[in-house]
Amino acid sequence: MTNGKDGALAAADPRQVDLHRVFYRYFDILPADSEALRREVYKLRFQVYCVETGFERAEDCPEVIENGRPVNLETDEYDARSAHYLVRHRRTGLYAATVRLVLPDPADIMASYPIEKHCPLDEPVTDPAVRRHLAEISRFAVSKEFKRRRGEQKTLAGIGPEPEVYFAPDERRLLPHMTVGLFAGIVRMTRAHDITHWYAVMEPALLRLLRLFGIRFLPIGPDVDYHGLRRPCLAEVDKVLPMIRKVNRPVWELITDRGRYA
Repeated sequence: MTNGKDGALAAADPRQVDLHRVFYRYFDILPADSEALRREVYKLRFQVYCVETGFERAEDCPEVIENGRPVNLETDEYDARSAHYLVRHRRTGLYAATVRLVLPDPADIMASYPIEKHCPLDEPVTDPAVRRHLAEISRFAVSKEFKRRRGEQKTLAGIGPEPEVYFAPDERRLLPHMTVGLFAGIVRMTRAHDITHWYAVMEPALLRLLRLFGIRFLPIGPDVDYHGLRRPCLAEVDKVLPMIRKVNRPVWELITDRGRYA
C-alpha cells in the first residue's frame, strides 16, 4: 500500500473486494492499551499535526528522552479520558495511522468534548442519558508515509478533494482501506465502552469518502475554519452500522470484523 511495492493489491472497486482479507494481509489494528503504545500514538500525532501539517505548535508539545534521543509527544487534556487505536503496517512495523475516542467523563457527565469547545453547534447533545454513552471521534491521523498523491500531504486523514478517484481501475494503494481500518478501531472502542453516539469534526472530503462507504454523519452546525474547513457532525452507532452493511457489505465486514462487533 505505502509506495506501490505491494503490487498484489491492484485495486478494484472496494465493493468487489474482500477488504477484510486484503487489509489484514498488510495491516494490523491494535488498541494502544499500554504506556508504550500510547507513546507511539502521541509520537505519530506530533509527526502529523506538528511536523507534516503545522496544525499544532511544536513548541507546545513536551519533549521526552527515548533510547537516549529526544522525541516530542502531541497530547492534550482529553487524552486522559480517551481510548486510542493504531494501524500498523505489518511488513515494516511502521505505525501508519491513529485515532482516539474521547469518552464520557464519569466524574462529570456534562464535561465538554472538543467539538463543544471549538464549534458553534445548532444541536448539541444535552440529554445526560445520551451523554453517558456519547464519545467523540478525534485525532484522526495518517502518517505521511501513507499519503502519496498530490493534495493529500496537508490533510490529516490523507484524503484529497476528489475521493471518487480511489475507485480508479489502476489504483494500487489502499488509503481508503486505511480510513476504514481506523473505523474498525473506532467500532472496537465503541463496543468496549458502551457508546451509542459519536460526535466528530471532519474534513468535508473525508466525509464524502465515508459516504461512499455507507458511513454517514449528520451535520449539527456550520462549517468552521480551523486549518481549513471542518464540519461538526453527530451519528447514532446503531443506525450507521446497518447502513454500511446495506451500502457496502465488504466495508461492513472489515469495520465489524465480519459481524463480531456489529
